[in-house]
Amino acid sequence: MDATPRPRIALLGRFAEHTSATRSGAIVTARKLAESVWAAGGEPVTLLPTEDFNWDARLSGFQGVLLPGGGDIDPARYGQSPDTDELYGVDPLQDAADLSLAKWAIGRSVPLLAICRGFQIVNVALGGSLVQHMAQDHRHVVHTVTLEADVDRLGLSSNRIESSCYHHQALDRLGDGLRVIATAAEGHAEAFAIENAGWAYGLQWHPEDNAADELHQAEIFARFVSESKKFGSI
Repeated sequence: MDATPRPRIALLGRFAEHTSATRSGAIVTARKLAESVWAAGGEPVTLLPTEDFNWDARLSGFQGVLLPGGGDIDPARYGQSPDTDELYGVDPLQDAADLSLAKWAIGRSVPLLAICRGFQIVNVALGGSLVQHMAQDHRHVVHTVTLEADVDRLGLSSNRIESSCYHHQALDRLGDGLRVIATAAEGHAEAFAIENAGWAYGLQWHPEDNAADELHQAEIFARFVSESKKFGSI
């Protein structure tokens, strides 16, 4: 048995009003997401969103950060008022914790993988904005995404991957320091590289949905964990 410690991957927990395993509110991480990190060789650890944004202390001993999917971001965070009744799950503490962690991880060049809401959080953290509700949303959509760049750096053996989506918002104004590397047929960004000194990417789709059966989604997690292992401890 390999005695090498798994790199610890911080997953910022998501507030849930209730779950089948709790009597009231909960802090959750998607099971498939945690299992995908584990299968790639990482140790997923869920963090409690709090007002303590001292990430140097809180993430001491960690090697990577994963910003997962979740509810919507308050439009005020990107200078807008709500313009749709489709907004859901908005929580000021969740927003504050996510935005703080995203800025910290990018500034420290910690290996970072941002998924769905996390993808949108990074965009907003870097000065971008969102389409609050797409004309044709991508809930329960599986489609082929073609990577236009960074295929090798993402650890992919193909530039075409079957991607599972569940989102009703999209990027509008692109944040500073982001480079789009995949675009949906409708024209919105599906993936970007975060241009800092480290390994950092955002995906609008959910690679965990089919990583157990789709090689290329698993390859992304494998590269993320590998980069985290090389990074060493925070």
